[in-house]
Amino acid sequence: MAPDLRDAQWRKSSFSGDAGECVEVASNIPGLIAVRDSKAPTSPALTLTPGEWTTFLRGLQADEI
Repeated sequence: MAPDLRDAQWRKSSFSGDAGECVEVASNIPGLIAVRDSKAPTSPALTLTPGEWTTFLRGLQADEI
């Protein structure tokens, strides 16, 4: 069952340009981080636990991903 993201407050990545190719993140849902493509806001979002999100970000910072 998909999580309820109706109250998600989406924000764009600070690395997004004006080209419309943006990643949006919602972190206001308790126990959940949601990620979506801004070009397809009605498509399913990727959902992660806060720990998974932290691991993902650390991988990006270490240039492992």
